[in-house]
Amino acid sequence: MNISSSLASLISVPSDNIIYAVILFVIGLVLIVKGGDVFVDAATWIAEATGIPKFIIGATVVSFATTLPELLVSSIAAAKGQNDMAIGNAVGSVTANIGLIMSISVLCMPAVIKRSSVALKGSLMILAVAALFAFSYDLDLNLWQSIIMIAIFAVFMIENIISGKKSLSADSGEVEKTEHTGKQMALNIVKFLIGAAAVVVGADLLVDDGTVIARHLGVSEAIIGVTIIAIGTSLPELVTTLTAVAKKQSELSIGNIIGANIIDLTLILPICAFLSGGTLTVGKQSAFLDMPVCLLVIAIAIIPTLIFKKLSRWQGALMVCIYIGYVAVLVTNSSMHYLPF
Repeated sequence: MNISSSLASLISVPSDNIIYAVILFVIGLVLIVKGGDVFVDAATWIAEATGIPKFIIGATVVSFATTLPELLVSSIAAAKGQNDMAIGNAVGSVTANIGLIMSISVLCMPAVIKRSSVALKGSLMILAVAALFAFSYDLDLNLWQSIIMIAIFAVFMIENIISGKKSLSADSGEVEKTEHTGKQMALNIVKFLIGAAAVVVGADLLVDDGTVIARHLGVSEAIIGVTIIAIGTSLPELVTTLTAVAKKQSELSIGNIIGANIIDLTLILPICAFLSGGTLTVGKQSAFLDMPVCLLVIAIAIIPTLIFKKLSRWQGALMVCIYIGYVAVLVTNSSMHYLPF
């Protein structure tokens, strides 16, 4: 954490310069998106080269790597005492993933869904956000509540590994290593380190300069967290979704979004709580607006899908309308203050 702060400080600017803050914020977004892409590719290649089974790679390496931006942004924010931004980024990323990114996927291509493929993961996602909403009612997330969230995460990871094993063909029992040279391994290790460093520095820039932007705009860090930063850290999921839609593999993109959301809710926030000394203070906006909206769009995405075995355009249209309305409320309330937070 100190390393990232030191690196970011090399290009820091006076706190009253909004233009430079915006430029550095954009640089942070670019570092996160491009660094995350390099990190995922290198991590996957190294895992395959060392003989790790592909189902393990999919369940662990890729899942963690694709949520690294959200993890680092929220963790750095929590370590700096900026809890509103930490929670806003994690919950806002989930809301953006469903209300914006999944909606785009469904509007472009409605998907017929196998109930068995989404039942457990979808239920875990609903359980995670409902539990988080209930835990945050008294405006904090304590140690035992964090442990419960991590238990949900553990169930998700176990299910991922089990389903990955089942998907293996009968003749793929032996683990195949990717053929590689020492030069290729060294190159991918360098890419891995560069990608990770880029994400760390980018995350630090987002937190610091996002705070500067929030102060100049007269809005809370929570609003910056659930909008600009959340959408920015969700860009990898957006790229994955658009690629899957182009390849007519919308079900794959939906699975990736659900997996990323579960990690955001059940791993990132408990880590933030630990970094905050065991208890994470939750702001009123997060507890009484952000989380209910997150729960609403998730319920619209999952419950009808489990009943009718398909994700329809009406769901996508409704979710994106709710998301747009939610952002509009955040923006207008920052100046009109018609909500009690």
